[in-house]
Amino acid sequence: MKKHATLLLSVILLAVTVLAGCSSSDKGNNSTNATSKPSSKPAAQEKVTIKYFNWDNDVQAQTTAEYIKLFEAENPTIKVESVALVPGNSLETMKKLDFLIASEEQVDLIAFPNSSELFARAQNGVLAPLNDFHTGEGIKPEEEYMVNPKMNENYYGIQTNATTNFVLLNKDALDEAGLAVPKAGWTWDDFRDYAQKLTKDNNGTKQYGAYFHSWPLYMNPAAQVNMRHPFLTEEGETNFNDPTFKYFFELRRTMEAVDKSAKPYSDVIGAKLAYRTEFFDGKAAMMLTGSWMISEIGDTEKYPHTFKTAVAPVPLPSKDTDPSVYVGGNFVSIGANSKHKEESYKFARFISTNLSEARIELPGWIKGDAKPIVERLIGENKELYDLDSLMYTLFTDEIKSLPASNVVVSYDKELDQILTDGFSKFILSNQSADEAQQWMVDEANKVIQKNSK
Repeated sequence: MKKHATLLLSVILLAVTVLAGCSSSDKGNNSTNATSKPSSKPAAQEKVTIKYFNWDNDVQAQTTAEYIKLFEAENPTIKVESVALVPGNSLETMKKLDFLIASEEQVDLIAFPNSSELFARAQNGVLAPLNDFHTGEGIKPEEEYMVNPKMNENYYGIQTNATTNFVLLNKDALDEAGLAVPKAGWTWDDFRDYAQKLTKDNNGTKQYGAYFHSWPLYMNPAAQVNMRHPFLTEEGETNFNDPTFKYFFELRRTMEAVDKSAKPYSDVIGAKLAYRTEFFDGKAAMMLTGSWMISEIGDTEKYPHTFKTAVAPVPLPSKDTDPSVYVGGNFVSIGANSKHKEESYKFARFISTNLSEARIELPGWIKGDAKPIVERLIGENKELYDLDSLMYTLFTDEIKSLPASNVVVSYDKELDQILTDGFSKFILSNQSADEAQQWMVDEANKVIQKNSK
């Protein structure tokens, strides 16, 4: 098809040249002018189309469409086609993506929901290293992004947005109890103390000091937030023998059974409680959550409430703990079989550094000013936010981001289930933390050994 198009273009150009020569002769120009001179105007550059595979839902698709519009205006020779494989479902999108790659369909740019999914594909050789592109642009990834997925000295992903954990606190309840909004460096023992002081009866409805949801995040936040991998060391061994598991298991039991400052786990899973409702309905004064909740604090249509919300960094197991935290987010990578890697890289850099009003998520790019984005996420109901604590928690220099873990395994979900089962054995029975932890270590080792054969 390209051959035919080129041949046709040549014929047209030749005809134009001949006609131009005839026209000049008819006007009586001299013989020098009668000969058509080569045009100094450069030939039009061929337009390239790149495919960007993602899981955009309706809202995300609007953002992507705006990014594409802005990018194409700056890069008229590049057309971007957004392909939502399974809208709203990143995990199913990964499965469909693998099918496309296996069928040898050209894949230019791919969105990943986390670094683990990215590393799994990089390990299989289906992603292109980005080192040469970074060098060509003259940038150092660590000076550009919070997290830079790297394997065997090769960079494979560009962070497009960032998610981080923090603690929401009912500021009205804090003020009533005479408690200050915590800063970086507070511990889980401090959290327990706050929870005790914030627990009270609210017109016949109990306000618990804290709420822990059913996710593994709440079974040992230290492993989920302060370690590079939630289940494994960087050597690929289980981290279930880490002292923080016993510490947090026992903290949870004490807060539920002794202090009665946290809703029992049995109630959480039995009633299938919604964590947003527990906080915004005033049933809990503190809750560990993440940056996806920023806009929801001000959404009184979905979550009617009148109290102000403060934000604090995630507590540490002890004052001596490294305050660096895991930062999640989405990444984009270039397919190894893409014929348009340079153009794909250009678009990846554009969407990762674009801070226009199209953006609805926090960026992973550290050189731009993300505060205006936070202000847009807040919206009109600013009175519902303790703005100082929110901005401090999001942008303080006292907390650094951990590098992405280099550990890539296919059995994360099995380890996740072991943690859930081990915690359930402990919290729902009289089993000791030592017994539950040893069971978890033994089960994890079985899974690791099985998959290492």
